[in-house]
Amino acid sequence: MFEPLQYLLGAFSGVLVGLTLGLIGGGGSILAVPLMVYVVGVSDPHVAIGTSALAVAVNALSSLSHHARAGNVKWRCGGIFAAAGVVGALLGSTVGKAIDGHKLLFLFAIVMIIVGALMLRNRKAVGIEGAQCGRENAGKVVAYGLGTGGFSGFFGIGGGFLIVPALVASTSMPMIYAVGTSLVAVTAFGLTTAANYAFSGYVAWGLALVFIASGFLGGLVGASLARRLSGKGALTTVFASIVFVVAAYMLWKSWAAF
Repeated sequence: MFEPLQYLLGAFSGVLVGLTLGLIGGGGSILAVPLMVYVVGVSDPHVAIGTSALAVAVNALSSLSHHARAGNVKWRCGGIFAAAGVVGALLGSTVGKAIDGHKLLFLFAIVMIIVGALMLRNRKAVGIEGAQCGRENAGKVVAYGLGTGGFSGFFGIGGGFLIVPALVASTSMPMIYAVGTSLVAVTAFGLTTAANYAFSGYVAWGLALVFIASGFLGGLVGASLARRLSGKGALTTVFASIVFVVAAYMLWKSWAAF
């Protein structure tokens, strides 16, 4: 189904995605889908979405183990957020499959621009060191989880770039904990979306395996850098800039769908 060069490009893309996931928790899938379509050359956007959802979920699980060992994961918050989000992801991915793939990519690019702008605005937020999830904020965490899960399922993404700011907004936890904790939900959302797409035959298993293997290497590097760079707004600025560039390219390529 794919040429050897496409698998090589898939490996290269996997390293980039794994690095991003390990470094800032989000961004893996926001880059994985356009990389699948425009770099690897997956012609069917739904296959690109389903395959990247699986790869991102497994790579997120790998990065989660690194952050857990470093003590960066608030497990109760992650569990509550993920449980609510899985329901939203299942509903969102079911709706997403029914929409033209190229139109989905166009809408995805619009969302990328909005999120990039929000990231820049909040890049210097510090958070509360001892923030936890309890009775007083559980409802807020559930609401954010449900909404973020639906969004990530609709666009076929892990949702980390939405989960990190959602966790900060609902719990006021510092960025480094939001990054580590977000990977619990990224894994859950991605697996839910991937399973739904796989049921419809929208997962390229060989390409996903290559993406996952190379993403593991990128995740090792990203997680080791996260603690040192998490407090610097420059990291968020660079990532947001990448989001803008990729979004502009996706808008240009998918404009014909409208």
